[in-house]
Amino acid sequence: MRVQRLVAALLVALVAGCGPAVAATDDVPSFRRPAPPRPYAVGVRHFVVDPDGSRPLPVTVWYPAEPAAPPHATVRETAGPVPWPDAPVAAGRFPVVVYSHGLHSLPDLHAPLTARWAAAGFVVAAPTYPRTNLGARDFTRADVRNQPADGWRLIRHLVRLDARPGDPLAGHLAVDRFAAAGHSAGGFTTAGMFTSGHSRRLRAGIVIAGGGLAGSFAGPVAPLLFVHGGADPIVPESVGRAAYHRSLGPAAFLGLPGQGHGEYLTPGRPGFAQVLAATTDFLRWTLYDDRRARDRLPADAVLPGVTTLTTRALPVGR
Repeated sequence: MRVQRLVAALLVALVAGCGPAVAATDDVPSFRRPAPPRPYAVGVRHFVVDPDGSRPLPVTVWYPAEPAAPPHATVRETAGPVPWPDAPVAAGRFPVVVYSHGLHSLPDLHAPLTARWAAAGFVVAAPTYPRTNLGARDFTRADVRNQPADGWRLIRHLVRLDARPGDPLAGHLAVDRFAAAGHSAGGFTTAGMFTSGHSRRLRAGIVIAGGGLAGSFAGPVAPLLFVHGGADPIVPESVGRAAYHRSLGPAAFLGLPGQGHGEYLTPGRPGFAQVLAATTDFLRWTLYDDRRARDRLPADAVLPGVTTLTTRALPVGR
């Protein structure tokens, strides 16, 4: 236990040196559309950002696809959507979530959550970080300090891609509506994207089993959702709660008493339904301006004996 807590402390120290994000420019029109009334089928594709550069970044993208799912379908079903490689993109523009994996992990290991977000009407772009992914030849947790900049590099790439004639995603990305989310080291990466000078394109963040770092939660205020197991042996819950208290603006903390570092991200496990519902409501509110999703978030998030919810300045009912 002492070793695991030391790892968590070292991770906080390493990412504390992250510099401010180099943001994409904000001079883009705002794309508004109502939140989807029903789930979509889900497509998946892969590409590499800067393949010939010093730091190539493979990316997995889940996205809403045609045809839409039948009216009785739900993103809360245990089986979940089955992503269809290179499926036609659904009509319209969709907000984008940049999802960051943790140490010794990969984007596909988070598909039970990310594919369900795509079914709910979001494009989810998940980079494979070069030196912290599962199987990295030169693995080093110190590289986490470089990952917030990778996240911003991906955002800039997606903004350009949306305007690229012939790309399947061109014209389908709401490039003024990004969120960042991530688990464990990916949660620290997410926090590291909210530094002074970050673009207003980044409208919300979800930190799962992670925490804040020096310089985080500065610049334009954005709503934040923290998700943490109460018995997490890798990143103690106190780290996540400290980040929650240090963040600015509307925030919520979804606690899972007695749970560890991420078993609640597995379909069928206690708390998964509440984590899925709360994160989906949060994204619908912050990226689609869906006030009904905002107002039902507290009820969707809480199951007595399984989850708890603390909020600050959450404008419920307004």
